[in-house]
Amino acid sequence: MIFNFEIEKKEGKIKLLTKDKKIQEEVIHRQKIIKNSFIIGFAIVIIFAGVFFKQRNKIKKEKHRSEELLLNILPEETAEELKNTGQAKAKSFESVTVLFTDFKDFTKLSEVLTPNQLVNEINECFSAFDKIMTKYGIEKIKTIGDSYMAAGGLPSSNQTHPQDVVRAALEIRDFMWDLKSKKEVAGELFFRIRIGVHTGPVVAGIVGIKKFATLSNGIEINNPKYFLQTQKQLKKFKL
Repeated sequence: MIFNFEIEKKEGKIKLLTKDKKIQEEVIHRQKIIKNSFIIGFAIVIIFAGVFFKQRNKIKKEKHRSEELLLNILPEETAEELKNTGQAKAKSFESVTVLFTDFKDFTKLSEVLTPNQLVNEINECFSAFDKIMTKYGIEKIKTIGDSYMAAGGLPSSNQTHPQDVVRAALEIRDFMWDLKSKKEVAGELFFRIRIGVHTGPVVAGIVGIKKFATLSNGIEINNPKYFLQTQKQLKKFKL
């Protein structure tokens, strides 16, 4: 009986150890599940965070790009007003100086040049004009075909706009003169510039609901156009 008791006692210990082992295995298994769940959850959070920050940066870049495009169309002050209120009121300016340019015999040249050549030639000139406008703090208004329109003294009024615009006009003239010389040496066709400038009051505002455009009205807008139609080709001179 003592022998059987010892056997039963040992078997009980073995069962207890086996049960403890199973419990330990279950605890370890649960810990592994919790650990793996934590790792997976953390990985998902990292992925979502990465996607979130990527999307946020993308939205930020797109917003910045949209703002840049808007500033390419409208003056900064007008663009800010449009973003903040959804509209921009027309404004009257007592004194601005408007500049108009176009190319002499443009229609004839456009018939000779290929479409790509024509666009490249205009782009080269207008890109240079844009830099000149920026240099003198003049606001580019718009381009139509071979015509380029800009104005000094708006959207922020100043007292130097007549001098600024005249200096810009002379620099445009000099640029076109130098370009003409290079084209002649290379045996290529070139544009001859005509420039009109006039100072006076205007009204400026945004028109349309699609593809916003600034519109300036007044006799001062039409006078430079008239000067272009009646003037003789400018000869190079120094002041």
